[in-house]
Amino acid sequence: MANKASETPDDQDIPFMQRLLDNPFILLFLGVASPTILYIVWGIIEVAQIPIAN
Repeated sequence: MANKASETPDDQDIPFMQRLLDNPFILLFLGVASPTILYIVWGIIEVAQIPIAN
C-alpha cells in the first residue's frame, strides 16, 4: 500500500476540467457544436414568432 506522499504526479488523479481542456478534439467538438446548437435554437425561435398569414 503506497503513501500519498510517495506517489508520483502521474499516479494522482487528474481533475476533470484539466483533462477536458487538455484534449484538443473535445475543444474542437465543443467549439463547433455549441454555436451550431445555438443557431439552430435561435432559428427555431425566430420561425415560431412569424405570424400566421390569413
